Amino acid sequence: MMATLVKTTQDGRRLEVIGLAICLDGDLEAFELIEVKMHPNKRAIWTVVPEATHMAGRVALTREEAEIVANAFKQAEAEILASPAAINERFRIAAMWKAREQGIE
Repeated sequence: MMATLVKTTQDGRRLEVIGLAICLDGDLEAFELIEVKMHPNKRAIWTVVPEATHMAGRVALTREEAEIVANAFKQAEAEILASPAAINERFRIAAMWKAREQGIE
């Protein structure tokens, strides 16, 4: 999987999207973005980073940075879904459900 640089933090660490994970200096940080307005510590976040719209684990992101993450997730998901293994798995699950509907288990 290709890494997509989102930003470099003030202390020089790289925040990247690798596959369906957000990594900070190569270590897993988060699997999803959380909107700051839905975050339990939103007031503290906005006090420190007023332009933050999303959080990726412990890292605050602006709207533009969050869009980079969202686009990288879409691209990684498309690559994963197009892989032969993913296609075979979807067919296997569909066949299993069809068999269950017909009473075959």
